[in-house]
Amino acid sequence: MSNDRLSAVEAKIARTLADKPQIFITHPAELKVLRTMSVEQLRKFAAEHGWRIVRRLGGHQIEFYNDASTRL
Repeated sequence: MSNDRLSAVEAKIARTLADKPQIFITHPAELKVLRTMSVEQLRKFAAEHGWRIVRRLGGHQIEFYNDASTRL
């Protein structure tokens, strides 16, 4: 997995969650980057940014949203 690709997906998620309550990652290239991570790695990645994840539609999309429990 390329760090550049993960960084690009991370930036997209952060940008969107700054304005909206959730983002659905559905683009195949973005999903491919996220699928290289184990479920635990993906949860840790989200938690480190104050996000939560939900896998939807049999893995064809991943929802990220701000985790209110990490906010002050």
